[in-house]
Amino acid sequence: MKRVSAVAFAMVLAVIAAACGSNSTSPSTVSSIAITGAAPGVGASAQFTATATMSNGTTQDVTGLSVWTSSNTGAATVSSTGLVVGTGAGSTTVTATYLSVSGTDQITIPAS
Repeated sequence: MKRVSAVAFAMVLAVIAAACGSNSTSPSTVSSIAITGAAPGVGASAQFTATATMSNGTTQDVTGLSVWTSSNTGAATVSSTGLVVGTGAGSTTVTATYLSVSGTDQITIPAS
């Protein structure tokens, strides 16, 4: 009885190992980041999004996973979720960085 159980157990392990196989595909890496959104007016806000294009051609929304910055906080600030707030008239570059790959969008906040 013990021998039958051991053989059955070995067979189950062999089936599981065969099902798992050896997957030699490598994970996709980020090729580029695209930022979309419309510049808000002074005192207004607008949601921007970041989309990663992967090396395998697929895309992924990485808005909430990106680090967001504004080059000119006198014109606009940007939150960690991509919400851009117009703080004054002027131009700024909004940047989203995901896995060390950055995308930018130059925007102009119009005078109110």
